[in-house]
Amino acid sequence: MYRLYYSPGAASLVVHWLLIELDVPHELALVDTKAGQQKSAGYLALNPNGVVPTLVADGQPLYEAAALVLHVADRHPQAGLAPALDDPQRGAYLQWMLNLANTLQSPLRLWWYPQDIDADHADRVQAGARGRIEATWDRLDAHLAANGPYLLGDRLSAADFYLTMLMRWTRNMPRPGHTWPHLATLAERMKARPSFRTLYEREGLTEWA
Repeated sequence: MYRLYYSPGAASLVVHWLLIELDVPHELALVDTKAGQQKSAGYLALNPNGVVPTLVADGQPLYEAAALVLHVADRHPQAGLAPALDDPQRGAYLQWMLNLANTLQSPLRLWWYPQDIDADHADRVQAGARGRIEATWDRLDAHLAANGPYLLGDRLSAADFYLTMLMRWTRNMPRPGHTWPHLATLAERMKARPSFRTLYEREGLTEWA
């Protein structure tokens, strides 16, 4: 049994989505981030970074969204969402997971919280983050055009779930990720999955449905 500490629409979304997709037993623990519950002593004992998600698996609290995606997908190989260690696509899968974490999730955080870097020049931080994000969309769209429809070609993987969550995060940016044509096609494929509808129902989400 897994226990996922989550906040609707936050980085916990992709972990929640995978748990639904995999149809594995889990329970949810809502973290009220607006009230600062993620900074409480009790939560910090689970996740010293003070952010969501945290996933308790076999009694052990784990954190970092990309790591949790890798961990959960590997623990349930029957779903085929993570190439096995000896699979020729394993390297590409790990590459995409870390690429998404570093080239998209990191600058997206800077876009939303530029004051964390430089409160006096937040506009410059945000502009720099936007440039990095849009350059990454360019590269991803070109990759999907040449090698799609998924990041691993014809093979759906957990990396596609992660990418879809990150596209969702840009829905209110000046140029959202899903406005690139091949990324848009991927987004529509992923949003059509029954697990996505269940995810939205459970988290009470409506935007970007």
